[in-house]
Amino acid sequence: MTAHSVPHSDGETGAGETGPSGKEPTGKELRALYQLMVAVRHLDTSAVAWQRQGLIPGYAPELGQEAAQVGSGYAVDLSRDFVFPTYREMGVARAMGVDMVGYMSTHKASWHGGLYDPVKSRLAPIQAVVAGSVLHAVGWAHGQKLSGLPAEKQGVAVSYFGDGASSQGDVHEAMNFAAVMKAPVVFFTQNNGWAISVPTERQVAGGSVAARAAGYGIPALQIDGNDVVAVVRAMRTALAHCRAGYGPMVIEAMTYRRGPHSTSDDPGRYRTLDSESADAGTDPILMLRDRLLAEGLADEAFFAAALESAKVEEEQVRAGVGALAARPGSEMFDFVFQESTPALTGQARRWREESEHV
Repeated sequence: MTAHSVPHSDGETGAGETGPSGKEPTGKELRALYQLMVAVRHLDTSAVAWQRQGLIPGYAPELGQEAAQVGSGYAVDLSRDFVFPTYREMGVARAMGVDMVGYMSTHKASWHGGLYDPVKSRLAPIQAVVAGSVLHAVGWAHGQKLSGLPAEKQGVAVSYFGDGASSQGDVHEAMNFAAVMKAPVVFFTQNNGWAISVPTERQVAGGSVAARAAGYGIPALQIDGNDVVAVVRAMRTALAHCRAGYGPMVIEAMTYRRGPHSTSDDPGRYRTLDSESADAGTDPILMLRDRLLAEGLADEAFFAAALESAKVEEEQVRAGVGALAARPGSEMFDFVFQESTPALTGQARRWREESEHV
Protein backbone atom coordinates (compact mmCIF):
# COMPACT_ATOMS: atom_id res chain seq x y z
CA MET A 1 0.00 0.00 0.00
CA THR A 2 1.50 3.32 -1.01
CA ALA A 3 1.11 6.32 1.26
CA HIS A 4 -1.20 9.06 0.08
CA SER A 5 1.10 11.57 -1.60
CA VAL A 6 1.01 15.28 -0.84
CA PRO A 7 3.08 17.42 -3.21
CA HIS A 8 5.94 19.33 -1.60
CA SER A 9 5.46 22.36 -3.78
CA ASP A 10 2.95 23.43 -6.32
CA GLY A 11 4.14 26.83 -7.51
CA GLU A 12 0.96 28.43 -6.22
CA THR A 13 1.19 31.53 -4.05
CA GLY A 14 -1.32 33.81 -2.47
CA ALA A 15 -1.33 37.37 -1.20
CA GLY A 16 1.66 38.05 1.00
CA GLU A 17 3.18 34.59 0.41
CA THR A 18 6.65 33.86 -0.89
CA GLY A 19 6.00 30.49 -2.53
CA PRO A 20 7.93 27.20 -2.45
CA SER A 21 11.27 28.81 -3.34
CA GLY A 22 11.02 31.17 -0.36
CA LYS A 23 11.01 30.46 3.34
CA GLU A 24 7.31 30.88 4.13
CA PRO A 25 4.86 28.10 3.25
CA THR A 26 2.03 29.13 0.95
CA GLY A 27 -1.60 28.84 1.92
CA LYS A 28 -1.96 25.65 -0.08
CA GLU A 29 1.15 24.26 1.59
CA LEU A 30 -0.26 25.07 5.03
CA ARG A 31 -3.35 23.04 4.22
CA ALA A 32 -1.20 20.15 3.01
CA LEU A 33 0.91 20.35 6.18
CA TYR A 34 -2.23 20.16 8.31
CA GLN A 35 -3.43 17.08 6.42
CA LEU A 36 -0.05 15.43 6.90
CA MET A 37 0.09 16.22 10.61
CA VAL A 38 -3.38 14.79 11.19
CA ALA A 39 -2.48 11.66 9.24
CA VAL A 40 0.71 11.25 11.28
CA ARG A 41 -1.09 11.86 14.60
CA HIS A 42 -3.74 9.28 13.79
CA LEU A 43 -1.25 6.70 12.53
CA ASP A 44 1.01 7.27 15.53
CA THR A 45 -1.68 6.82 18.17
CA SER A 46 -3.02 3.83 16.23
CA ALA A 47 0.43 2.21 16.22
CA VAL A 48 0.47 2.37 20.02
CA ALA A 49 -2.90 0.60 20.01
CA TRP A 50 -1.56 -1.99 17.57
CA GLN A 51 1.21 -2.82 20.00
CA ARG A 52 -1.24 -3.19 22.86
CA GLN A 53 -3.34 -5.48 20.65
CA GLY A 54 -0.35 -7.64 19.72
CA LEU A 55 -0.18 -6.63 16.06
CA ILE A 56 3.34 -5.24 16.45
CA PRO A 57 5.83 -6.00 19.24
CA GLY A 58 7.06 -2.47 19.84
CA TYR A 59 6.82 1.15 18.74
CA ALA A 60 8.41 4.53 19.55
CA PRO A 61 5.60 7.15 19.73
CA GLU A 62 6.06 10.74 18.59
CA LEU A 63 2.92 12.32 20.02
CA GLY A 64 3.53 16.07 20.19
CA GLN A 65 6.38 16.08 17.68
CA GLU A 66 4.27 16.13 14.52
CA ALA A 67 5.19 19.70 13.53
CA ALA A 68 8.93 19.12 13.96
CA GLN A 69 8.83 15.98 11.87
CA VAL A 70 6.32 16.87 9.18
CA GLY A 71 7.66 20.39 8.69
CA SER A 72 11.26 19.28 8.31
CA GLY A 73 10.50 16.29 6.10
CA TYR A 74 8.21 18.39 3.92
CA ALA A 75 11.01 20.85 3.10
CA VAL A 76 13.40 18.19 1.79
CA ASP A 77 14.10 18.09 -1.94
CA LEU A 78 13.37 14.47 -2.85
CA SER A 79 15.28 14.75 -6.13
CA ARG A 80 18.68 15.22 -4.47
CA ASP A 81 18.65 15.31 -0.64
CA PHE A 82 18.96 12.28 1.62
CA VAL A 83 17.51 11.85 5.11
CA PHE A 84 19.02 9.75 7.90
CA PRO A 85 16.40 8.92 10.56
CA THR A 86 16.36 7.38 14.00
CA TYR A 87 13.63 4.98 15.13
CA ARG A 88 11.18 7.83 15.86
CA GLU A 89 10.82 9.56 12.48
CA MET A 90 7.56 8.15 11.19
CA GLY A 91 6.28 11.69 10.62
CA VAL A 92 9.33 12.57 8.54
CA ALA A 93 8.89 9.42 6.48
CA ARG A 94 5.20 10.12 5.94
CA ALA A 95 5.89 13.70 4.84
CA MET A 96 8.42 12.36 2.33
CA GLY A 97 5.85 9.97 0.86
CA VAL A 98 7.47 6.77 2.14
CA ASP A 99 5.25 3.68 2.02
CA MET A 100 3.94 3.31 5.57
CA VAL A 101 3.55 -0.45 5.46
CA GLY A 102 7.18 -0.74 4.44
CA TYR A 103 8.12 1.68 7.21
CA MET A 104 6.12 -0.17 9.86
CA SER A 105 7.69 -3.49 8.87
CA THR A 106 10.50 -2.66 11.29
CA HIS A 107 8.04 -2.30 14.16
CA LYS A 108 6.39 -5.53 13.05
CA ALA A 109 9.87 -7.09 13.24
CA SER A 110 9.44 -8.32 9.67
CA TRP A 111 12.56 -6.55 8.51
CA HIS A 112 15.27 -4.47 10.15
CA GLY A 113 15.42 -0.93 8.81
CA GLY A 114 12.18 -0.97 6.80
CA LEU A 115 10.98 -2.65 3.61
CA TYR A 116 10.77 0.61 1.64
CA ASP A 117 13.41 1.42 -0.99
CA PRO A 118 15.93 3.83 0.61
CA VAL A 119 17.36 4.98 -2.73
CA LYS A 120 14.01 5.85 -4.31
CA SER A 121 12.46 7.29 -1.16
CA ARG A 122 15.62 9.23 -0.13
CA LEU A 123 15.19 7.93 3.41
CA ALA A 124 18.00 5.79 4.83
CA PRO A 125 17.06 2.62 6.74
CA ILE A 126 15.65 3.16 10.22
CA GLN A 127 18.54 3.44 12.68
CA ALA A 128 18.17 2.04 16.19
CA VAL A 129 21.72 2.85 17.33
CA VAL A 130 21.60 6.09 19.30
CA ALA A 131 23.32 8.82 17.20
CA GLY A 132 24.45 6.22 14.67
CA SER A 133 22.75 7.91 11.74
CA VAL A 134 24.57 11.19 12.41
CA LEU A 135 27.88 9.73 11.25
CA HIS A 136 26.23 8.16 8.20
CA ALA A 137 24.73 11.52 7.22
CA VAL A 138 28.05 13.32 7.39
CA GLY A 139 29.72 10.59 5.35
CA TRP A 140 27.07 10.86 2.65
CA ALA A 141 27.32 14.67 2.68
CA HIS A 142 31.09 14.54 2.34
CA GLY A 143 30.58 12.22 -0.61
CA GLN A 144 28.57 14.98 -2.26
CA LYS A 145 31.56 17.29 -1.85
CA LEU A 146 33.75 14.70 -3.55
CA SER A 147 31.26 14.21 -6.40
CA GLY A 148 32.55 17.21 -8.33
CA LEU A 149 29.06 18.72 -8.66
CA PRO A 150 28.65 22.47 -8.11
CA ALA A 151 27.53 23.21 -4.54
CA GLU A 152 24.09 24.36 -5.68
CA LYS A 153 23.50 20.99 -7.37
CA GLN A 154 24.76 18.84 -4.52
CA GLY A 155 22.29 17.05 -2.30
CA VAL A 156 22.06 17.88 1.39
CA ALA A 157 22.06 15.24 4.10
CA VAL A 158 19.60 15.68 6.95
CA SER A 159 20.47 13.91 10.18
CA TYR A 160 17.87 13.40 12.91
CA PHE A 161 18.70 12.83 16.55
CA GLY A 162 17.31 13.71 19.96
CA ASP A 163 18.59 15.78 22.86
CA GLY A 164 19.70 12.59 24.59
CA ALA A 165 21.63 11.39 21.55
CA SER A 166 23.37 14.78 21.35
CA SER A 167 25.46 13.73 24.36
CA GLN A 168 27.01 10.86 22.39
CA GLY A 169 30.60 11.20 21.25
CA ASP A 170 29.51 10.31 17.72
CA VAL A 171 27.71 13.66 17.47
CA HIS A 172 30.88 15.55 18.45
CA GLU A 173 32.89 13.68 15.83
CA ALA A 174 30.24 14.20 13.18
CA MET A 175 29.86 17.94 13.78
CA ASN A 176 33.60 18.50 13.96
CA PHE A 177 34.27 16.60 10.74
CA ALA A 178 31.35 18.27 8.94
CA ALA A 179 32.52 21.73 9.97
CA VAL A 180 36.13 21.11 8.95
CA MET A 181 35.15 19.64 5.59
CA LYS A 182 32.19 22.02 5.04
CA ALA A 183 29.95 19.05 4.38
CA PRO A 184 26.38 19.92 3.30
CA VAL A 185 24.48 18.42 6.24
CA VAL A 186 21.64 19.69 8.44
CA PHE A 187 21.84 18.42 12.01
CA PHE A 188 18.18 18.37 13.06
CA THR A 189 17.72 17.87 16.80
CA GLN A 190 14.27 17.29 18.24
CA ASN A 191 14.65 18.38 21.84
CA ASN A 192 11.58 16.69 23.28
CA GLY A 193 12.61 17.30 26.87
CA TRP A 194 13.53 13.73 27.74
CA ALA A 195 16.33 11.25 27.09
CA ILE A 196 14.08 8.32 27.97
CA SER A 197 13.63 9.12 31.70
CA VAL A 198 16.33 11.79 32.07
CA PRO A 199 15.27 15.44 31.56
CA THR A 200 17.27 17.66 29.22
CA GLU A 201 18.71 19.80 32.00
CA ARG A 202 20.36 16.74 33.54
CA GLN A 203 22.16 15.55 30.41
CA VAL A 204 22.66 18.53 28.07
CA ALA A 205 25.25 20.93 29.52
CA GLY A 206 23.94 24.46 29.20
CA GLY A 207 20.48 23.18 28.32
CA SER A 208 20.81 23.78 24.60
CA VAL A 209 22.05 21.59 21.77
CA ALA A 210 22.07 24.55 19.38
CA ALA A 211 24.52 26.44 21.60
CA ARG A 212 27.10 23.71 21.11
CA ALA A 213 27.28 24.45 17.39
CA ALA A 214 29.33 27.60 18.03
CA GLY A 215 32.17 25.45 19.31
CA TYR A 216 32.47 23.94 15.83
CA GLY A 217 31.93 27.20 13.97
CA ILE A 218 28.54 25.98 12.77
CA PRO A 219 25.57 28.38 12.59
CA ALA A 220 22.50 27.21 14.48
CA LEU A 221 18.81 27.94 14.86
CA GLN A 222 16.73 27.15 17.94
CA ILE A 223 13.05 27.17 17.00
CA ASP A 224 9.59 26.40 18.36
CA GLY A 225 9.28 22.79 17.27
CA ASN A 226 5.51 22.88 17.82
CA ASP A 227 5.10 25.56 15.12
CA VAL A 228 5.19 23.82 11.75
CA VAL A 229 5.65 27.14 9.93
CA ALA A 230 8.77 27.90 11.98
CA VAL A 231 10.06 24.40 11.23
CA VAL A 232 9.56 24.70 7.47
CA ARG A 233 11.16 28.14 7.48
CA ALA A 234 14.18 26.94 9.46
CA MET A 235 14.69 23.84 7.33
CA ARG A 236 14.49 25.79 4.09
CA THR A 237 17.00 28.28 5.48
CA ALA A 238 19.38 25.49 6.50
CA LEU A 239 19.08 23.67 3.19
CA ALA A 240 19.79 26.90 1.28
CA HIS A 241 22.82 27.52 3.54
CA CYS A 242 24.21 24.08 2.72
CA ARG A 243 23.50 24.38 -1.01
CA ALA A 244 25.39 27.68 -1.11
CA GLY A 245 28.53 25.82 -0.06
CA TYR A 246 28.74 27.25 3.47
CA GLY A 247 28.91 23.86 5.17
CA PRO A 248 26.66 22.37 7.87
CA MET A 249 23.94 23.93 9.99
CA VAL A 250 22.26 22.91 13.25
CA ILE A 251 18.53 23.19 13.98
CA GLU A 252 17.19 22.53 17.46
CA ALA A 253 13.42 22.14 17.44
CA MET A 254 12.11 22.63 20.98
CA THR A 255 9.14 20.35 21.42
CA TYR A 256 7.84 17.78 23.93
CA ARG A 257 7.38 14.04 23.95
CA ARG A 258 3.80 13.79 25.20
CA GLY A 259 3.80 10.01 25.40
CA PRO A 260 6.24 7.34 26.54
CA HIS A 261 9.73 6.86 25.10
CA SER A 262 8.50 3.56 23.67
CA THR A 263 5.61 1.21 24.22
CA SER A 264 7.70 -0.55 26.89
CA ASP A 265 8.20 2.68 28.84
CA ASP A 266 6.09 4.01 31.74
CA PRO A 267 6.53 7.81 31.90
CA GLY A 268 4.57 7.85 35.16
CA ARG A 269 7.72 6.59 36.86
CA TYR A 270 9.64 9.80 36.19
CA ARG A 271 7.09 12.58 35.59
CA THR A 272 3.56 13.51 36.57
CA LEU A 273 0.52 14.28 34.46
CA ASP A 274 0.57 17.82 35.86
CA SER A 275 4.15 18.33 34.70
CA GLU A 276 3.27 16.96 31.27
CA SER A 277 0.45 19.47 30.93
CA ALA A 278 2.62 22.35 32.14
CA ASP A 279 5.66 21.56 29.99
CA ALA A 280 4.16 20.28 26.75
CA GLY A 281 3.30 23.68 25.28
CA THR A 282 0.72 24.22 22.55
CA ASP A 283 -0.46 21.17 20.66
CA PRO A 284 1.16 21.52 17.20
CA ILE A 285 -1.98 20.48 15.33
CA LEU A 286 -4.16 22.92 17.22
CA MET A 287 -1.62 25.68 16.59
CA LEU A 288 -1.80 25.17 12.84
CA ARG A 289 -5.58 24.75 12.96
CA ASP A 290 -5.92 28.15 14.65
CA ARG A 291 -3.71 29.76 12.01
CA LEU A 292 -5.69 28.27 9.15
CA LEU A 293 -8.90 29.56 10.66
CA ALA A 294 -7.48 32.99 11.41
CA GLU A 295 -6.22 33.39 7.83
CA GLY A 296 -9.40 32.03 6.29
CA LEU A 297 -7.56 29.12 4.69
CA ALA A 298 -9.77 26.32 6.04
CA ASP A 299 -13.15 25.57 7.56
CA GLU A 300 -14.70 22.79 9.62
CA ALA A 301 -15.44 20.77 6.50
CA PHE A 302 -11.73 20.78 5.64
CA PHE A 303 -10.75 19.62 9.13
CA ALA A 304 -13.35 16.87 9.10
CA ALA A 305 -12.19 15.68 5.69
CA ALA A 306 -8.56 15.59 6.89
CA LEU A 307 -9.50 13.39 9.84
CA GLU A 308 -11.61 11.08 7.71
CA SER A 309 -8.75 10.67 5.23
CA ALA A 310 -6.41 9.86 8.12
CA LYS A 311 -8.79 7.15 9.35
CA VAL A 312 -9.02 5.57 5.91
CA GLU A 313 -5.25 5.59 5.57
CA GLU A 314 -4.78 4.04 9.02
CA GLU A 315 -7.12 1.17 8.13
CA GLN A 316 -5.17 0.50 4.93
CA VAL A 317 -1.82 0.57 6.73
CA ARG A 318 -3.12 -1.67 9.51
CA ALA A 319 -4.29 -4.24 6.97
CA GLY A 320 -0.95 -4.10 5.20
CA VAL A 321 1.02 -4.50 8.43
CA GLY A 322 -1.18 -7.39 9.50
CA ALA A 323 -0.49 -9.17 6.23
CA LEU A 324 3.29 -8.92 6.56
CA ALA A 325 4.87 -12.34 6.88
CA ALA A 326 8.15 -13.20 8.50
CA ARG A 327 11.20 -12.87 6.27
CA PRO A 328 13.46 -15.87 5.64
CA GLY A 329 15.93 -16.15 8.49
CA SER A 330 18.78 -16.77 6.08
CA GLU A 331 18.56 -13.13 4.97
CA MET A 332 20.34 -12.07 8.17
CA PHE A 333 23.59 -13.15 6.50
CA ASP A 334 22.96 -11.68 3.07
CA PHE A 335 23.32 -7.96 3.70
CA VAL A 336 26.15 -7.68 6.21
CA PHE A 337 29.05 -7.11 3.82
CA GLN A 338 29.24 -6.51 0.10
CA GLU A 339 31.50 -9.58 -0.07
CA SER A 340 31.01 -12.21 2.60
CA THR A 341 33.85 -13.17 4.92
CA PRO A 342 34.88 -16.76 5.68
CA ALA A 343 33.59 -16.40 9.25
CA LEU A 344 30.20 -15.11 8.09
CA THR A 345 29.95 -17.79 5.43
CA GLY A 346 30.62 -20.42 8.08
CA GLN A 347 27.97 -18.98 10.38
CA ALA A 348 25.45 -19.00 7.55
CA ARG A 349 26.24 -22.62 6.74
CA ARG A 350 25.86 -23.72 10.36
CA TRP A 351 22.61 -21.78 10.70
CA ARG A 352 21.13 -23.49 7.64
CA GLU A 353 22.22 -26.89 8.90
CA GLU A 354 20.60 -26.33 12.28
CA SER A 355 17.49 -24.39 11.19
CA GLU A 356 16.72 -25.55 7.69
CA HIS A 357 18.44 -28.96 7.89
CA VAL A 358 20.27 -28.44 4.61
